[in-house]
Amino acid sequence: MIGVYDSGEGGKSVLKELRRLMPWEDYIYYGDKAYCPYGPKSPEFIITRACAVTDYLISRGCEVIVVACNTATAAAISYLRGHYRIPFVGMEPAIKPAVLHSKSGVVGVLATAGTFKGRLYLNTLARFSGNVKVIERIGEGLVETVEKGILDGPEVEEMVRRCIAPMLEAGADHIVLGCTHYPFLQPVIERIAGPGVTVVNPAPAVAAQTKRVLEGIKKTEPSAREGSVEFCYSAKD
Repeated sequence: MIGVYDSGEGGKSVLKELRRLMPWEDYIYYGDKAYCPYGPKSPEFIITRACAVTDYLISRGCEVIVVACNTATAAAISYLRGHYRIPFVGMEPAIKPAVLHSKSGVVGVLATAGTFKGRLYLNTLARFSGNVKVIERIGEGLVETVEKGILDGPEVEEMVRRCIAPMLEAGADHIVLGCTHYPFLQPVIERIAGPGVTVVNPAPAVAAQTKRVLEGIKKTEPSAREGSVEFCYSAKD
């Protein structure tokens, strides 16, 4: 059993890639919707919620947990790895591939405030940005929009345009999606950015890493069996 954890619906973009790669495995998806969005929350609060969700997923028999939330990864994954015996896979900021393939020397990163403050992001930025200029933008309102299921339309376009305009004006040829909610808006982002800009979704790489981790603890082989998926959500009192 693989647990997939996010603040809400965004982690489904990662679940999609996991199921594409390992459709025979069983999954439990947990969306912490009662406390979404995580972006403005304190690291201490997010750690508390991550532990509560982890305890639940372990009680359900999960052998690996994918923290399919960039903000939760930034705030809590080090704590989780230090306090639980099962492996965790987090969201890696996809700065490295964007920097390596950039021809303009400018890369945009769209993420939450919590992700930008996290040590993982800052360390990745320091290691791989090199001489490339990185334009950081908080995706104001994007998580809430995706949670409402509004994925296109004039209001969404205007919201996305405000977020990525400074990147495009600076000459960015890659835009890194630093929140698992944002791939749901990828068609809009690509339409506004134009064909000369590559939008980088880290979810396929996270799915591949999960498969490697799983192979380290048990035998996982392609099977004609269709794995199960269960969806769980927290609710406000």
